[in-house]
Amino acid sequence: MSGVLSSSSLSAASQLNQFQCKSLCLASKPSLFTPSSVNFALTNPKSCSRSSILARKSGRAVRVRAEGEFSAEAATATEEPPKELTEVEVLKKKLVDSFYGTNRGLSATSETRAEIVELITQLEAMNPTPAPTEALSLLDGKWILSYTSFSGLFPLLSRGSLPLVKVEEISQTIDAYSFTVQNCVQFAGPYSTSSFTTNAKFEVRSPKRVQIKFEEGIIGTPQLTDSIVLPENVELFGQSVDLSPFKGLFTSVQDTASSVAKTISSQPPIKFNIPARNAESWLLTTYLDEEIRISRGDAGSVFVLIKEGSPLLLP
Repeated sequence: MSGVLSSSSLSAASQLNQFQCKSLCLASKPSLFTPSSVNFALTNPKSCSRSSILARKSGRAVRVRAEGEFSAEAATATEEPPKELTEVEVLKKKLVDSFYGTNRGLSATSETRAEIVELITQLEAMNPTPAPTEALSLLDGKWILSYTSFSGLFPLLSRGSLPLVKVEEISQTIDAYSFTVQNCVQFAGPYSTSSFTTNAKFEVRSPKRVQIKFEEGIIGTPQLTDSIVLPENVELFGQSVDLSPFKGLFTSVQDTASSVAKTISSQPPIKFNIPARNAESWLLTTYLDEEIRISRGDAGSVFVLIKEGSPLLLP
């Protein structure tokens, strides 16, 4: 009985092994959810190894292809289309680009002026702030003058053509909460910088218009800049002149100038009252947003100012 049972048991075990092997081989069909590194413990590895290897290879190929497709889809999904500029943004860029080479309006040709006037008119028609004097957060801050048609500034700007004096910046700082305005012109020379500033108060007269009353002017004392480095040689009438023998003399002169500049820089700025006949003016803001302001003043003059820190500012 035991021999019969043993033979039967062996026969059943053999059939069970074949069944398990077939089942496992069938179960090893390619799947995206089954890692190729998973190894199944087959009861009869000889009969199932070839099928398992083929299945694992097939599964790896399917998975790699699927992962590639997924990565491509994910990359496509994460790519954002380039942001299209609005009509106002395009106009602002065109306006600022038209200022190039005009020295804030001083050197603008009649053709360039006509183009600038046209762009300004188009922007004013799209003004997003109909009541600028009520938009304190937009008015507040430092504004850099980029262009003007005000002829009163042209004599000042023409000084920039002198070899030793340059107008570095013209700005207007508005404190909309204390109703004060500070206009500032910064000059630069070979050894120092200086400034001329006017302080004023303003009153709101309409949603777009303010009345400005100047109170005082301030002439800033020169501030010492970095030392000038003497070059090894210079070109003069087509010939190279060696400057190394003059370095000692130049250093002595530079040290003397630096000493004088330091003494002057330590002095307080000069303040003076502005005469009553020149103490008042008015300003009409015709366009205002987060980065650009267009204002009109006496005699139809126009001022285009850009907020400090805006990418619209020319380098």
